[in-house]
Amino acid sequence: MSSIRIFFLFFILCSACVPARQVPPSASTEAASSTDPASRGELNLLVQQYLASADPKQSETLLNEIQGQKGVTVEKVEQAIQAGLYPPQPKVGALHLDLEIEGEPADYALYVPETYDPAAAYPLIVCLHGAGFTGDSYLERWQPRLGEKSILACPTMMNGAWWTPGGEALVMAVIHEVQSKYRIDPNRIYLTGMSNGGIGTYLIGIFHADRFAAIAPMASGIPDEIFPFLLNFSSTGIYIIHGAKDEVMPVILSRKISEYLKEHQVPYIYREHDRLHPMAGGHFFPKEELPELVAWFEKQRRQPYPTRVVAVRDSEHLDPLYWTEINQTRGEVASVFGSIFNQEEAERVKGGDFPSLTAEIKENRIDVKSERVEKYTLFFNRWLVDFSKPVVVYTNGQKSFEGKLSEEIAPLLKETKRRDDPGALYTAAVTINVKSK
Repeated sequence: MSSIRIFFLFFILCSACVPARQVPPSASTEAASSTDPASRGELNLLVQQYLASADPKQSETLLNEIQGQKGVTVEKVEQAIQAGLYPPQPKVGALHLDLEIEGEPADYALYVPETYDPAAAYPLIVCLHGAGFTGDSYLERWQPRLGEKSILACPTMMNGAWWTPGGEALVMAVIHEVQSKYRIDPNRIYLTGMSNGGIGTYLIGIFHADRFAAIAPMASGIPDEIFPFLLNFSSTGIYIIHGAKDEVMPVILSRKISEYLKEHQVPYIYREHDRLHPMAGGHFFPKEELPELVAWFEKQRRQPYPTRVVAVRDSEHLDPLYWTEINQTRGEVASVFGSIFNQEEAERVKGGDFPSLTAEIKENRIDVKSERVEKYTLFFNRWLVDFSKPVVVYTNGQKSFEGKLSEEIAPLLKETKRRDDPGALYTAAVTINVKSK
């Protein structure tokens, strides 16, 4: 049996017994920048209806109506996207909320500051519990420590199995739900978790690194075979905490991750404590560590448009990462989630059969290096390129595109809708077929 399967199967068993460019404007400044309240309100409503619609025909009708608005521009649509549309008096305080994930019931605990103001954008901290706990129990522990500055979401996952597709779907659904009801700053979303929740923080984080300003896994780890995915955190803050005397999740797990991040020059912070809990031993998160973590969170902001992107993907995660997307792979590629229970997939993971892109922009020139990629797409906006000049793309050293691009409303809205991210605005794209080496 492969080591990656042993790693996750071990914790499944444990679960049963362990209790120089222009900086993109912020949502708040964008929302207030229009000078025509009436027309702005109508456009905002149409845009929010389009983003919320699940009906393709209705979406197409709304898109045509938006493009037909008098005086509409890319900039005005961007403002409407970031302005959002929120209830004026939503529920606040500690809440227990239900939702459905692919027809299955799920729930999460949510804390919204009593002083919540829908005119202000709030940071969102998503916290994943360990085995034997629930989202409600984690909310009770975390909220008094965090205070009133942030919105806190704590989903509940059976046995803390955050390393499964269901765990990933739950976390992303909770972010969607909270963002639809409360004004969240898309550049201040944080993911953290303890033990099994820490494993989930890594696994969900590596596949959605562009959604988070930072992650903070505690007392956890991932198999060595999937370390290459840690490169996706090149523009995402990482804060690792582990107990030196942890006998449930040995500290060597975090030490090896720390060494890998250091070797590959991925910025991170590693904290190792030697405290012991009377019941949990070294496997816990000391309250003494929290102030520094919270202070660090408060300084972290997502870089929505980094000039360099490393995208390591698997067969189930070929969705966009920042301004890159692998559309089609070359040859068979691995599935990380599939490898947990499938020996053939486990062998692919062990062999490092992952498609990847490394893309870097400098003065309208994009250099891309690819592995196991047949076709990919690059997305652009005015914070990445100068649209008055040609864009040139080189793939594996060969010129694969040269030409002028223009900003358009349709791709801006379609891509925002697809990504479910009001802080990632792209107005043009180029798709490249990779020549065989």
